[in-house]
Amino acid sequence: MGIDIHALNFLLYVKTLRDLDETITLGRQEIYVIEPLLRKAVNADSKYKNDAYCEQLLQDYLGANTVDSMDFSRYENASIIHDMNQPLPSDVQSKYDTVIDGGFLEHIYDIPQALKNCSLLCKPGGQILHILPANNYCGHGFWQFSPELFFSLYSNENGYQDTEVFLVKFSNARKWFKVKPPMNGRRVEVHSSTALSVLVRTVLKGADFSHDNVQQSDYVHEWTDSSTKAAREITSQNLNRIKKFIKQSQLFYALLSPPYSYYLRMKKATVSRLSNSNPNLVEINVASLLKSN
Repeated sequence: MGIDIHALNFLLYVKTLRDLDETITLGRQEIYVIEPLLRKAVNADSKYKNDAYCEQLLQDYLGANTVDSMDFSRYENASIIHDMNQPLPSDVQSKYDTVIDGGFLEHIYDIPQALKNCSLLCKPGGQILHILPANNYCGHGFWQFSPELFFSLYSNENGYQDTEVFLVKFSNARKWFKVKPPMNGRRVEVHSSTALSVLVRTVLKGADFSHDNVQQSDYVHEWTDSSTKAAREITSQNLNRIKKFIKQSQLFYALLSPPYSYYLRMKKATVSRLSNSNPNLVEINVASLLKSN
């Protein structure tokens, strides 16, 4: 876990929206940005030297008043020792304006409890930030995270607002992809050949948030939209008739099956890759994003 160039740019983007104020990091966040690049990013003078951890950086350049850290172990001298698999102690609840998860949750087994703890740490009106592995981090931790989780969890109905989700390619610091919220039963699917991280920001509206009913959005759409269900049944019936006819005709099946299978694979690969051809993504120039806010 730590502050790499994507995490630094994400924090700089958040700083354009509001200061961090009273802040807690989940785990102590090391800094993995070389000094010349970091100095340029935060407009620090030539005397600036990286600390091993991020607390001073957050206070000097990102609007944090105080910075606490929480971890399971004392080995990195976190200021609060707590196992995020367990319910949060009352003395740290609703205490922080900004909760920063810079690559922490993927190492926690009980994700529902840990996510609830993130919200309990946050003051009403405060913000929760996640910088987590999305694709191609198999073996890095217990989990990789989908944008769907955060859109479904951090919804207005559950007590959150202004939720934003970005996907970033580890090898390209100049470009992000903003993820459109899933709507009308449309899944947000993204395939990539390289490692992707997900950047998430949400604002906790009040202390009465709820995590009791978090369901995948496309299933909720199917369960609740009777017209969609009827249309799907009709379409499925028609397709089944066509497939049955083709399979009964061995010549048609032999001729049409391979090109149709190839078409389906290519269509899925095209519309779900990390690019502007994916209808669920909007390409963002990071430098322009930081300048425009």
